[in-house]
Amino acid sequence: MLDIQTRIAQLRRPKLLVNAARFGLDDYVRSQHLKRILKSEILPRPAPALMELLEIESALNTARKDKQATYSVARHIDVIIALMAESQTYAASRRPT
Repeated sequence: MLDIQTRIAQLRRPKLLVNAARFGLDDYVRSQHLKRILKSEILPRPAPALMELLEIESALNTARKDKQATYSVARHIDVIIALMAESQTYAASRRPT
């Protein structure tokens, strides 16, 4: 089983999605966006949040590839933004002080 950082590093998504997500990264507010994306009132710690975001993103990517009518580019970008932000938070928490 791969660790969280390895799973994130191995993600390969279209450049357009990633670039759009990078533009939204500065506006990410964990308390607002993560609750909405995870559909939860309780904010999980970064590692569990990342695991759930990876599952959501995987399902969205499958829907994108399969050209499903239910696929939402906006939601996919939101989830990628959250993945990037939570990944930064997780990495910062793992650094020795």
